[in-house]
Amino acid sequence: MDPTLLLKALILGIVEGLTEFLPISSTGHLILVGDLLDFNDEKGKVFTIAIQLGAILAVCWEYRSKIGDVVAGVGSDKAANRFVLNLLIAFMPAAILGLLFIDIIKQYLFNPVSVATALVVGGVLILWAERRDHVIEVDQVDDMGWKHALKVGCAQCLALIPGTSRSGATIIGGLLFGLSRKAATEFSFFLAIPIMFAATFYDVYRNREILEYSDFSMFAVGFIAAFFSALLAVRALIRFISNHDFTVFAWYRIVFGIVILLTAYTGVISWSEA
Repeated sequence: MDPTLLLKALILGIVEGLTEFLPISSTGHLILVGDLLDFNDEKGKVFTIAIQLGAILAVCWEYRSKIGDVVAGVGSDKAANRFVLNLLIAFMPAAILGLLFIDIIKQYLFNPVSVATALVVGGVLILWAERRDHVIEVDQVDDMGWKHALKVGCAQCLALIPGTSRSGATIIGGLLFGLSRKAATEFSFFLAIPIMFAATFYDVYRNREILEYSDFSMFAVGFIAAFFSALLAVRALIRFISNHDFTVFAWYRIVFGIVILLTAYTGVISWSEA
């Protein structure tokens, strides 16, 4: 395997892990970095989705005790059954829309300008949401009802637009719908498990014809890098939200998005159009 390609895989894996669970859009960052690294062809797009599995396994590891309790209690424990039902309800809206529109989204929105626009718009929405009074109805993730789960699941649909951020949509949506900051963040982590497993395996399967055995080392490097960097990011985010809101991420999105748009329209960087 070409060492340069492995280096690109390492960089993209680190980017994926660090950004997946922050409200700044991992897909958007991967599209931008992939474009700069000239790794934005069809195989590159499959790669950026596949390495999400490494990031989500980091969440599974970090919350292995909670996940183990839920698995052990399914069928016999009301709290475990309610938790699984909430995840299923929240999972369905984005899963259905994703199956229907993924090809259109990839064709028209997987480009730096679209990502930058979504980063700016999402940043403004986060600032607006953080300036609202938060009425907390649900303090712990185990206290959520199915209506809360459905509302968060509908918010997650916005993340089908690259640059919006899945975690941003679900966390901010959770805050607007009455979840505490900790409950919204943790439910976003757990909700990522089914949606990202499904997206990864579906995309790899449907694009299996363009993949080769020689690609294994590239995917392995990206996967491992995503796992360890995501583990660091998840732990850091949980500590961060105990004393801070998400305003800093909003300003990061706005500034970063504006920089990308300026470089695109001034021609400083020749971003791809698709």
